[in-house]
Order: sequence, then C-alpha cells, then structure tokens
Amino acid sequence: MPFPRQLLSDREEVVLDLTPHWWTLSGGFTAIAAAVIFGVFALALDWPDWVKIFAGVLVLMALVFFGVRFLEWRSTNFVVTTDRCIYRSGVFAKKGIEIPLDRINTVFFNQTIFERLIGAGDLAIESASSEGRQEFSNIRKPHYVQNVIYKQIEAEQDRNFDRMGKSVAGSQHHSAPPQPQLSVPEQIEKLSELHARGVLSDEEFHRKKAELLDRM
Repeated sequence: MPFPRQLLSDREEVVLDLTPHWWTLSGGFTAIAAAVIFGVFALALDWPDWVKIFAGVLVLMALVFFGVRFLEWRSTNFVVTTDRCIYRSGVFAKKGIEIPLDRINTVFFNQTIFERLIGAGDLAIESASSEGRQEFSNIRKPHYVQNVIYKQIEAEQDRNFDRMGKSVAGSQHHSAPPQPQLSVPEQIEKLSELHARGVLSDEEFHRKKAELLDRM
C-alpha cells in the first residue's frame, strides 16, 4: 500500500515509493506449486485417503503461507522523499527506519547475475547517524534507486544554499546604514541648481525655498 501522506512534514514530497521486488514472494509461489503437485499425484495415483487429506492440508497451509507473505510484501515500503529515506514494514505492528538526506554519506548496491536479469538487488546506505550502515534487500532496480537518492541529496544541498543566501542577503539589507538626509542649506542649493537648469519655475523655486527656510 502507498506510504501515508499524512506522515510527511511540511513541503516534503514523495519522490519514490516502492514495495519489495516480486521475487520476495517466490517462496510462497514455490510452496503452493509443490503442494498442488503433491495433491495432483495423490488423486491421480489414488493414494490412501489419509495421504489425500494430508495433501489438502498442505495446499491449505501453502495458501495461508503465501497470504501472509503477500500481506507483508504489500505493507513494506522503501520511500525516498525530498528530505529523507524511509523504510517501513509490518502488517499490524509497524517498524521503520528514517535516514535524513543530509546525513547520508554513501549509497551502495549489489546484484548477482540472476538479480540483474529480474531487476532486483540489495541496497546499503552509510550515514552519519547512530545506526551507521543500513542494508535493504530485494529492492527494485537498486542502481536507479541509488541515482534517485543522490539527486535528492544534491537538490537538498541546493535548497540549503538558497536559504543561506537569502538569510545573508536579508541580514545585509537590514544592517545597511540609512542614507544621510541633506541639511536645509544643501537642499536650497539643490533647488538653486534645478532653478538654474529651468526645471523649476521662479514661483516654484521661491515657494519651496520659503518652505525650507521655515524649518530652520
């Protein structure tokens, strides 16, 4: 099932939400296939009734085993968000691991030849947290997941730099000294220059000059 969006923090977005690779269910498929084959033989060869009953019990147990594994598979998430990597598992009782992106040092992946063919593999994350190294099995396309994590780490660093730049710019803006105001004689001198250049008429010049002199 998808990762609950209500567990995200403000402005956090899900980039990748994966259940384990379908190969996780191979044990359940194998159990069902073996039980069904045994049951077919028991019926076809007309084995004793107790063997047929035993075969039916095996099929039922195989179906229950597969159902449990399927629920576990559906309730396990490996999630990459814009802020962290999250691993959650458990049908009823949940357990999980969270690794902030800014604490991740290195991401490794490992695939056997068979796993490369089916697109599965293991992922390991080394971080500066107390857990150190965390390993995750049966990850879909682990090389792709590794690339996504590194891209989100770079994006997180860019956002941090932008916030620092805005903070510094705001600090410099607030700390800039106020522009000194011109004294009355200096303002009258400016008026005289504007009057001499024809910007102000005689009437405007004398009126503004009188207003400035009244402030003295």
